[in-house]
Amino acid sequence: MTAAIGFLMIIAIVALLLKGKMSPIVVLAVIPVIAALILGFSPVEVMDFIADGIKTTTSNGILFIFSVIYFGVLADTGLFDVIVGWLVKKAGNNVIAVTVVTALIATIAHLDGTTAVTVLITIPAMYPVYKKMNIDSRILLCLTGACMGVMNLLPWGGPTARAATVLAMDATELWHMLIPLQVVGLMMNIVLAVLLGMFAIRHGAGAGKGVEVESDEKEKKEAADLRKSNAYLIFNFLLTVGVIALLSTGIGKSYVIFMLGLCILLAVNYPNQKTQDKLIKKHAPAALIISATLFAAGAMVGVFDGTGMLEAMANAIMAIIPAALGKYVHIIFGILALPLGLCVGTDAYFYGIMPLVMQVGETYGVASLNTALTMLIGKNLALMVSPLVPATYLAIGLTGTELKDHMKFSIPPYYIISLIMLVFGVILGIVAI
Repeated sequence: MTAAIGFLMIIAIVALLLKGKMSPIVVLAVIPVIAALILGFSPVEVMDFIADGIKTTTSNGILFIFSVIYFGVLADTGLFDVIVGWLVKKAGNNVIAVTVVTALIATIAHLDGTTAVTVLITIPAMYPVYKKMNIDSRILLCLTGACMGVMNLLPWGGPTARAATVLAMDATELWHMLIPLQVVGLMMNIVLAVLLGMFAIRHGAGAGKGVEVESDEKEKKEAADLRKSNAYLIFNFLLTVGVIALLSTGIGKSYVIFMLGLCILLAVNYPNQKTQDKLIKKHAPAALIISATLFAAGAMVGVFDGTGMLEAMANAIMAIIPAALGKYVHIIFGILALPLGLCVGTDAYFYGIMPLVMQVGETYGVASLNTALTMLIGKNLALMVSPLVPATYLAIGLTGTELKDHMKFSIPPYYIISLIMLVFGVILGIVAI
């Protein structure tokens, strides 16, 4: 009975998240409560389960609030615009340099972990260059998506925080384990950029072979007013390097580092209280939605654990999985992560499928951490080819590319990179077999 209710709950959560009829916050909080009540737990017991679950997500939720606002304000200062402009100038008329610069811009732009922002920084900046040099715009989409996928392993990138929530651990601690794989992924993206540059040259790309694109130079007065001088931008760059360096060392709590970083950023760049309040209000909605979703997911995890549903479901699945394959369940789902990531939304994947696979793995002696690490890699790389991700439509709309063409072109290299990262995870001992 417990297992059956658990499976029905996961099906309902995944279905509702895929349909997009309700906010993930509502789905993740309400459906588990209904399931727990059906199983005969009292409202007081259910509230205790929820409280226990939310406790495990507190640090990650606070991290999102300060990190999203930090990078939003950083973008307002104009730092990203300056870096993009400098890189484009350095690339000049060299096709391979242009594709490599695209990868660098997308990597830097995705420091904030926000897909839409990365798309809006990278594609409008590079699309005119691609058109002018007759470089296939699918290459621009492919490189942007690959870099977003690898950079999304950052603790404030979303998927890592979701996996950490399910594991009941700090997102920064999980990221420290993933750093070697992230480095491998970034190197693979540069290799991909070079190969796609060579592909573009073979297909007729080069200086003067394309057309000029009329760029819409409608700069908002408000954005222009917020832009800072070079002296400020140098300080902002050094501050950001310092923040990331502190996060990498694990010296203090990640949300404390971001909170202090945000305070310094605002105090130095915008000493006026009204401007500070205005900028915080501007970026707070995105930060609060992500954090609230994490807290709701914590509630779901609490109900899962408190009612014993996960254990019951894992036992049911274990009964049908051949014992010989049981100890490789994390590798199997690591290989299937990208295809699954295409078909299932991020919340449904991390809060619906991952906990169940982790519990099944545990019964065969596979640590939950191992399963989470393997399932993270491929899912991240499916980010900008998934028809369930709004940024995918934003990106293809900006380049005038059909979704099917983007998917056909980008999925093979994404899958290869995800498998290479998985292999390196095993070789480096990050993923145990």
